[in-house]
Amino acid sequence: MKVIGGGLAGLAATARLAEAGARVDLHEARAFLGGRAASIPADPHVPGSAHIDNCQHVLLRCCTSLLDFYRRCGVRDKIVFHDELHLVTSDGTVDTIRADALPVPFHLLRSLLAVRSIGWADKLSVARCLRAMKRQHSRPNFDPDSLTFTQWLRRMRATNRSIRRFWRPFVVSALNEEPEIAAAGAAMQVFCEGLLGSRDSYQMGVPAVPLSDLYDAALAGRFGPSVRLHLRSRVRRVDALDHEADYQILAVPFDRVAKLVPELRLQRRLQGFETSPITGIHLWFDRPIMDLPHAMLVDGDLQWIFDKGEGYYLGVISASRAQLTQPSGDIVEGALRQLEEAFPRARTASLEHSRVIKETRATFSAQPGLERHRPGPTTALPNVFLAGDWTATGWPATMEGAVRSGYRAAEAVLTAAGGPRTRSAP
Repeated sequence: MKVIGGGLAGLAATARLAEAGARVDLHEARAFLGGRAASIPADPHVPGSAHIDNCQHVLLRCCTSLLDFYRRCGVRDKIVFHDELHLVTSDGTVDTIRADALPVPFHLLRSLLAVRSIGWADKLSVARCLRAMKRQHSRPNFDPDSLTFTQWLRRMRATNRSIRRFWRPFVVSALNEEPEIAAAGAAMQVFCEGLLGSRDSYQMGVPAVPLSDLYDAALAGRFGPSVRLHLRSRVRRVDALDHEADYQILAVPFDRVAKLVPELRLQRRLQGFETSPITGIHLWFDRPIMDLPHAMLVDGDLQWIFDKGEGYYLGVISASRAQLTQPSGDIVEGALRQLEEAFPRARTASLEHSRVIKETRATFSAQPGLERHRPGPTTALPNVFLAGDWTATGWPATMEGAVRSGYRAAEAVLTAAGGPRTRSAP
C-alpha cells in the first residue's frame, strides 16, 4: 500500500494500516515529516542548529483522535496540558479561565463572568449566545453552514465588544479565519466541543518536544519494518493502475489532488476551496518577559504568545493575510509593540534574535457553503482514497481533523481489501 504525504493525515493512515499488518510505503516530498505542523532548523545556515516548530501547534482534550494517535505512537506523555487559559488585554490586564465545581456546561461560568476585558452587558450577551449555540448546534433543521459566524452572532444580538474581545480571539486562533468569513457551524463546533463539551475538554495541550520528535518516534519506534519511509520523494502523478501498490491514499492538500489524479475530476467540486495563512514569530530575548506559560492577546494582530523557555517566545498571528506582503522586520516590530503594551517587562528586555515564518497556505478557509463539498475517503477509483483535514471529517482545519481523515482513509482501504479492521477511532 502507498501513502502519499507525510503530514498528520498521512502519518495517521500509515499508523493504522501498519497496525493492521499492512506493509506501507510512505512518500513525503520534503526532507521531514509533519507537513504544515513540522520542525525546522532554527538557523538553516548553521549545521546542527536546534530545531524549532514552524508555528505553535496545540490541541484540546476534546481532540480524541489526535490523542489516540499520540498514544499509539508512544508519545502521549510528550503533551503537557494546561487547565488555565490566560486572556491578556493591551493594558496588561490578565483574566484566567478555569473550570470549577459547577456541573457541565456551567463549569466555566464563574471564570467567564469574572473576565474584566468585557462589561456585564457583554457577559450576558456571551452567556445568551452560548446557550443558543448549545441548543441550536444539534437541531436537524438548523443549517449553520449557510451563514458566517458574525452573521449568527448578530442574529443573537451579540454586543460589539463581546465580538471583538471574546468571540474573535477564540475563533481566529481555532479556525485560522475571521468570524465574518468563517462558517457559523465550524465556529460553533469549537465552542460546543471545547468550552461546553466536558469538564476538561477546554484544556490546552502543548508539545513538550519539537514536533519532529513526535513523528520520528511514531514511525521508527512503533512500526519499524512495516513502514518504508521515502523522504524527498515527490510524487507528480498517481497511476491508478500501479501494480506495485494495490491501494493508494492521497494525504495531500486539496489543490494537489486534481494534479495528481486528473481522472478523479474533482476540480469543479474543489473550486470553492480557499486557503488562509498563519504567521509564526520566533523571538529570543535576553531575559523572560512574562510569568505566564502562554497568553491569548485579545487586542491587536498577535493572538497568542507562548513561553518556550530561557527568553525564547513564539507568537502566532492566525488568518494573517495582512502580513503576507509585510517585511519580516515590520512584523516583528508590530509584535514587540503589542508585547510591550501587555507585558511591561518586555520594554526593558533586549531582543537578540528573531525569525518570522509565514505558512501562506496553512489551512483551508472554512467558509459558508463549503461543508457539503468536502469529500469522503473513497473516490470514483476503487483503489485511490483521500485523506487530509480538508476532507469530510466533521471538524474544521485542525490536527484533529487531519488524524480523523487518516484513520477513515485507512479503514476504507482495509474494508476494500477485505482484511481485518483495526479498532475504531474514538
